[in-house]
Amino acid sequence: MSLLRLETLTVRRGECPVVDGVSLTVGPGEFVGLIGPNGAGKTSLLRGALGLLPVEGGSSLLRLSPKERARAVAFLPQGREIAWPVEVETLVALGRGPHVAAGARGEDQAAVTRALARMGLDGFRSRKATALSGGEQARVLIARALAQETPLLLADEPVAGLDPEAQLRTMEVFTGLAAEGRSVVASIHDLGLAARACSRLVLMARGRVVADGPPRAVLSEENLAQVFGVRGYFAETPDGPVFQPMGLLR
Repeated sequence: MSLLRLETLTVRRGECPVVDGVSLTVGPGEFVGLIGPNGAGKTSLLRGALGLLPVEGGSSLLRLSPKERARAVAFLPQGREIAWPVEVETLVALGRGPHVAAGARGEDQAAVTRALARMGLDGFRSRKATALSGGEQARVLIARALAQETPLLLADEPVAGLDPEAQLRTMEVFTGLAAEGRSVVASIHDLGLAARACSRLVLMARGRVVADGPPRAVLSEENLAQVFGVRGYFAETPDGPVFQPMGLLR
């Protein structure tokens, strides 16, 4: 069983392929970190998989009707602007849109409560979302995606700009979703966080997949040099794997 299957997926800007023939399968219980330099095609891959960009090739999500897709996958884009001064609880409840017609109101409220608790936002329910800091707004938008309670979550740079506590909390939440049998595919620039939390890394460069596998294998000296032009330090510790870029290769 797979929650996402991409078959030679290609996304173009003009004649140029920004995602070039990517094939990828994600099964239940995986936390997949999508890594690579700026311009590698990570965002375009996520958006193409959802049908938000024109594609060549196939995505299993595009075989679903819009209603079925909304119940199968939640998407957290990079953009974090909250335009309306609604209460946090109201904003998070928007994630229940795909389920309103199918479930009881009590189930929707319970899902919102679970999402707020996961992101440490219990005390923010009645606050205006637009009055929060940028990092707090980002956590609210993550909670909205969590409230959708789909088998699959696609997240584009979800921890960018968050403080260390919020970054670790978010990664723990995603790890918890995978432990529950759901799956997360998230583009992540912090390779240290990706190495610690993700069960699998997919390394992209110039629109193609360069490596796909366990973090230790993907963050090899060869891959770091070829794709990022850096050297790194990787160690296994009692607290889990630790990875740190150490310097430029000149």
